[in-house]
Amino acid sequence: MAGSTGVIYRDQSHRRVMVQQATAALAQIDGWIAVEERREAERRPGEEMRPPPPEWLIQHGLNRTNVDAVHPGECRAAAKSGRCRPLSRQQALEALCQQVPAYVHCRPDTALGILD
Repeated sequence: MAGSTGVIYRDQSHRRVMVQQATAALAQIDGWIAVEERREAERRPGEEMRPPPPEWLIQHGLNRTNVDAVHPGECRAAAKSGRCRPLSRQQALEALCQQVPAYVHCRPDTALGILD
């Protein structure tokens, strides 16, 4: 007995087993999709509520009293250091004018319009 897909079933019970397996596989896939949709629904409000990243950062030394460098907010090196605090644009300008070094890779002094 040939099916519409060209598969030949030995008997009706073999076809029933194939249908049951396909139904179980589809149910499993539907479950995975539901889990992912729930995760996405949970993540979306968290992203919307997250405050915007700071525009500028100041990196402190290991002892937290020394100031090491000024970074733009999107600098990955600053994010990895874990020793940065947010700054306003005006505070970043003031820090650079007070001889706090600009980080050499992200060059916040150029972005702020301060040229040496």
